[in-house]
Amino acid sequence: MYSQVEHPAGGYKKLFETVEELSSPVTAHVTGRIPTWLRGSLLRCGPGLFEVGAEPFYHLFDGQALLHKFDFKEGHVTYHRRFVRTDAYVRAMTEKRIVITEFGTYAYPDPCKNIFSRFFSYFKGVEVTDNALVNVYPVGEDYYACTETNFITRINPDTLETIKQVDLCKYVSVNGATAHPHVENDGTVYNIGNCFGKNFSLAYNIIRIPPLQADKEDPMNKAEVVVQFPCSDRFKPSYVHSFGLTPNYIVFVETPVKINLLKFLSSWSLWGANYMDCFESNETMGVWLHVAEKKKGRLLNIKYRTSAFNLFHHINTYEDNGFLIVDLCTWKGFEFVYNYLYLANLRANWDEVKRQAEKAPQPEARRYVLPLNIDKADTGKNLVTLPYTTATATLRSDETIWLEPEVIFSGPRHAFEFPQINYKKYGGKPYTYTYGLGLNHFVPDRLCKLNVQTKETWVWQEPDSYPSEPIFVPHPDALEEDDGVVLSIVISPGTGPKPAYLLILNAKDMSEVARAEVEVNIPVTFHGLFKRA
Repeated sequence: MYSQVEHPAGGYKKLFETVEELSSPVTAHVTGRIPTWLRGSLLRCGPGLFEVGAEPFYHLFDGQALLHKFDFKEGHVTYHRRFVRTDAYVRAMTEKRIVITEFGTYAYPDPCKNIFSRFFSYFKGVEVTDNALVNVYPVGEDYYACTETNFITRINPDTLETIKQVDLCKYVSVNGATAHPHVENDGTVYNIGNCFGKNFSLAYNIIRIPPLQADKEDPMNKAEVVVQFPCSDRFKPSYVHSFGLTPNYIVFVETPVKINLLKFLSSWSLWGANYMDCFESNETMGVWLHVAEKKKGRLLNIKYRTSAFNLFHHINTYEDNGFLIVDLCTWKGFEFVYNYLYLANLRANWDEVKRQAEKAPQPEARRYVLPLNIDKADTGKNLVTLPYTTATATLRSDETIWLEPEVIFSGPRHAFEFPQINYKKYGGKPYTYTYGLGLNHFVPDRLCKLNVQTKETWVWQEPDSYPSEPIFVPHPDALEEDDGVVLSIVISPGTGPKPAYLLILNAKDMSEVARAEVEVNIPVTFHGLFKRA
């Protein structure tokens, strides 16, 4: 039994407190001066309900989806939020209990059902959550809140009303999809999801949703699979959180964090498993990197390998003179990542989480360089000839390419995560700057800007303040990559009657431009976007 030890900044628990939705937008109190060109809406997703009646959710990824919006107009700011009316939320509110199993919380059977009806319900298949708390992205003229299952939820970005649930399985062959699709400037959406391939083997499908066409037909009806990546293990797909995309290539990083499907399917209804119970590690496989030609949908027959690490977010991927540069936020050690996923066991003891973090290798932002042109005569040699990186790629006698990274950010027990770039202009292209959230023993306590070329960093930080993922918004007439602002929702429970605010930073030097304070608490948010007016 561990004694209770709080994080040094104990107010972080405000991030995990249940809140009520708002019946109408509230006006924020602005200090500083909001740029006149900043017009539009910051949309964010996250959990907002952490218990139903007497039943608690045990994980940060389980709280029911709350959609947030900060509106900017002529220097004024309003804040609004509403719960997403997913099946998981509506049924929980109706039955006053947790009805659908979430990532780390098992939904116990209806006590009104007898053991026979519970047993036979097993044969109806696993009931998958649609709790869309992770991200929001556009498809055509519509916007969807999402999690990492096959369900996405169409929402109205102006009123935050829920419109309808959409099952991706009805359009393309995937059993789930990431919450981090790539959206190209013409509106084309690319995403990745696992599926059952030939001979009942697992694979990973890249799906493409075209932009809205002149016929105004829902782009979902034209979704297609463009390429299929193989799985290293027939019954154990890797956990996939994001992937890389350039104008000509798709990069998929297959990590050793595995989902045991046999365990998932056999135990789910019989002994009460949740998603997290079905995770396991196979670090002996290392990491496999797969590359496909984007336009032709053709896999490259090149075996890229490197030592084991775990991955949530790609920073950026781009092409340079016959090489693919893949920048990643990496975590090393399955136990560490498991506890990152477990951080959020909201009922967990901080002392145990801290103990695991202290003994684990520190997280790093890394650059891997993948050569595209291979000559067998170069066996044993480093194939990377780019002058600006120390990353290597060595051709081995078994025809694998062994990759060693360049570390572009490393801080003691401090992760650079939730990376954002000037995506519209530099996504899939050579770039210089990325913005990230600093995690101190899993708790967000700073905002960082990183020059990926020089490794120079800029930091915004205030005591007892917990920011969210930074969103970069470029100036409409920007000539430089970092000409714009960075937006982040900050929870500051110890500073007075206004516990939360929208922070606006100068993207060049991370200095404060303005803040818009509200008189309500705002729980943690994961991801989102800025929608221009």
